[in-house]
Amino acid sequence: MKIAVVGTGYVGLVTGTCFAETGNKVTCIDIDKDKVDKLIKGEITIYEPGLEKFFLRNLKEGRLNFTTDLEAGIKDAVIIFLALPTPPGEDGSADLRYVLGVASELGKIITDYKVIVDKSTVPVGTAQKVYAAIAMNCKSEFDVVSNPEFLREGVAVDDFMKPDRVVVGTNSERARKVMNDLYVPFVRQGNPIIFMDDKSAELTKYAANSFLATKISFMNEIAQLCERLGADVDLVRRGIGSDERIGKRFLFPGIGYGGSCFPKDVQALIRSSENVGYDFKILKAVENVNELQKLHLVPKINTYFNNDLKGKHFALWGLSFKPNTDDIREAPALYLIEALLAAGATISAFDPEATMNTKKTIGDKINYAENQYNALDNADALIIATEWSEFRTPDFDMINSRLKNKVIFDGRNLFDITYISDLGYHYESIGRPKNSLA
Repeated sequence: MKIAVVGTGYVGLVTGTCFAETGNKVTCIDIDKDKVDKLIKGEITIYEPGLEKFFLRNLKEGRLNFTTDLEAGIKDAVIIFLALPTPPGEDGSADLRYVLGVASELGKIITDYKVIVDKSTVPVGTAQKVYAAIAMNCKSEFDVVSNPEFLREGVAVDDFMKPDRVVVGTNSERARKVMNDLYVPFVRQGNPIIFMDDKSAELTKYAANSFLATKISFMNEIAQLCERLGADVDLVRRGIGSDERIGKRFLFPGIGYGGSCFPKDVQALIRSSENVGYDFKILKAVENVNELQKLHLVPKINTYFNNDLKGKHFALWGLSFKPNTDDIREAPALYLIEALLAAGATISAFDPEATMNTKKTIGDKINYAENQYNALDNADALIIATEWSEFRTPDFDMINSRLKNKVIFDGRNLFDITYISDLGYHYESIGRPKNSLA
């Protein structure tokens, strides 16, 4: 099948590459000429485990192509995916200018039947707006479909190639057949392709992400309670996670969620609810809890240092909002950095992949270490903000030799409390007592 993907950001590049991997002929289109030139040369522009292998193979085989020319890129395509940014506006609502702008252009250049697919996360009713924008100038037949993505950064390739489910919103039987044929190779193990109307599909994406964000904030509230009652959130997590009605995933407490999806989608669903006169009280609480949780380590640090951080130097492990990505959007580490710098502290940070993006965002406000141990030199304490695998079993002899004080503030509960206490560390984590059976 011939496919066009408009937008080569995270979703667009993963989508285009993975469709090419199953034998489709894919053309990815972007207005950023520098980015397109890099992609044509084989320089992948995002970090995502497993993606580069597929990208290079399909580029070499000619199944994956890139262009800045929208008309040429969509000319032979049966399906056109819109994988464009929908950034939050000042009020938190999704900004549709890029999606609707491309839709308007498509209406001028489509000459035969196409299925236009909203892959971006968009508010309920967007498919109808896209249809109207295209129809204003279009003389040929077309359908607009909602097909939200459910990719997790860090495992996006596996998520795309082996989806739990594929959601397709359309009332057109013609478009339904096209989309079914496209996705059948991805669900051979029996996972469903769920067809529904476009509004339900659009809401499904927001509902899914908002529910997961709710689970995270709920566990962070439980962690707050554990710290006050002397309970252990790890044991509570295991106790409730074994209930199949609740499940084990997204129950790990920490210093809040970040990234490009959860914060934006929670805000957008709140605003969409307000637009139809409904007060989504739970999601407002979820958002508030998460904002507070990002700074949960700061009072612990202040208390240990007698509320005087001026002149203190901290090692920070982790800058990305989660491991296995270079994405720092809404990363809790950035909030910690801002608070510590405001208090007069200095920071030396290390992240396996997110250093470059952090430099672009905050510049030289902090020092960037070449590896996790160099970040420890002359630091008064170590702060852990991201649960990268290499941070889980570090060389504690190396830490002892380079860290000024045996003090660790762990925002991701990486270490066993008893073990770390036996090593002589002052260790504070999230929702756990200083001594634990966990």
